[in-house]
Amino acid sequence: MPEAPAEVLEVPHGLLSRIRQSDAGQLAHAVGASLDHLRRWLSWATDEAADVQAQLRRCREAEAHWTDGSEYGYVLRPGPSEQVIGGFDLWRIGPGAVELGYWVHVDFTGRGYATACARALTQAGLALSSVARIEIHTDEGNVISAAIPRRLGYRLDRVNELPPKAPAHSGRLQIWVMERPGPVRGSIRN
Repeated sequence: MPEAPAEVLEVPHGLLSRIRQSDAGQLAHAVGASLDHLRRWLSWATDEAADVQAQLRRCREAEAHWTDGSEYGYVLRPGPSEQVIGGFDLWRIGPGAVELGYWVHVDFTGRGYATACARALTQAGLALSSVARIEIHTDEGNVISAAIPRRLGYRLDRVNELPPKAPAHSGRLQIWVMERPGPVRGSIRN
C-alpha cells in the first residue's frame, strides 16, 4: 500500500477524517443544502451530487483511491460526532504533485474552516516523501477561495485561460503552488 497521510487530522474547531461509505448521507445533505452556493463555482455541484446514492458511489470511489494512493479524500466535521460540513481532497496530478480541493457548507463559510483544513492538508501532503508540490486551483473571479492559498503562503504560479465550466467562472484559472524544498523520494502513482 502506498504511503498515505493520516486518516484523521485535527484542525481548529474541527476534525478532518477519511471519507467512508458511511458518510454518504451526510455528504448528500451538506451538498444539497449548499447547492446554490457551490454550483456557481464547482462543475460537480449538481442535483445528482445531492443524491445519497450518488454520494455512496463517490465514497466507494474515494475509498478505492485512498487504497491505490491516487487521491486522499476527507470530510470535515466541527466535532467528532457532528454532521459533515465540507469536503477536502488531495489528488495526484503528476510526478511529485498533488492538487488540493475544498468546499464548505454554505452555513459555515467565513469562519476559517477552509483555511484551517487547507493548512492541515498542505502540511500532511508535503510530509509525504513522494510529494514535492501542492497546487490549489481557483477561478480568478472567486476571490474568497483564492484568499486561502494566498493566506497560507502559496505563490501564484500562473493563470490559465480556459472555457468556463461553471456559471460564475471567468475563464481564468489561477494555479497556486506550495513547494517542499529538497528531492522527492518514492514512486508516484497516477
